[in-house]
Amino acid sequence: VQLQASGGGLVQAGDSLRLSCVGSGRPVNALPVGWFRQAPGKERELVVAMSRNNANTRYRDSVSGRFTISRGNDVNTVFLQMNSLKPEDTAVYYCATKGSYRSPGYVYTGPMNYDYWGQGTLVTVSS
Repeated sequence: VQLQASGGGLVQAGDSLRLSCVGSGRPVNALPVGWFRQAPGKERELVVAMSRNNANTRYRDSVSGRFTISRGNDVNTVFLQMNSLKPEDTAVYYCATKGSYRSPGYVYTGPMNYDYWGQGTLVTVSS
């Protein structure tokens, strides 16, 4: 599976962005997915993860209510809608997926759980 993330950019606090992640090689809509981010000098952290069957999600507390993960109508796209952006959201954002899953409703929250990663897209939020 190969992933391509896009949609990042420079915005002001309070603005919105929608990140896209397009997969190839295997339908991403049949796999668990996650969005992670990494700020300079910090570890990669979970933003949101979604189970294979879309029934369960896990959001980072600081983005809950502002960010929304969704799958596209095609088989290969995952989105991250980010509203009310804050300067502390500044980071490189990565989409990820894994080739197998424990059960359709299981949510994988750790970066080590994921097998495939996009190249990252930079989001910069100015105050």
